[in-house]
Amino acid sequence: MSENADIVLDLKGLLCPMPIVKMAKAIKGIEIGQVIEAEASDPGVMADIPAWCKSTGNELVKMEKVEKTIKFWVRRVK
Repeated sequence: MSENADIVLDLKGLLCPMPIVKMAKAIKGIEIGQVIEAEASDPGVMADIPAWCKSTGNELVKMEKVEKTIKFWVRRVK
């Protein structure tokens, strides 16, 4: 677990829309200001996660692609 993440989600192997569904459920279970670190294998999350953050008002802290895995960190704002 990254030292700045409060929970870690493994979304590898899940296809759209499941990474967003799992993120939406997880974000409701943490406090405002806490961070979720997640890893996904569906390249669709490269567009889906930033769009979801924008529509929900949560903050996309960072996103990086390492080989076939996309890692991202989302901070709950609302």
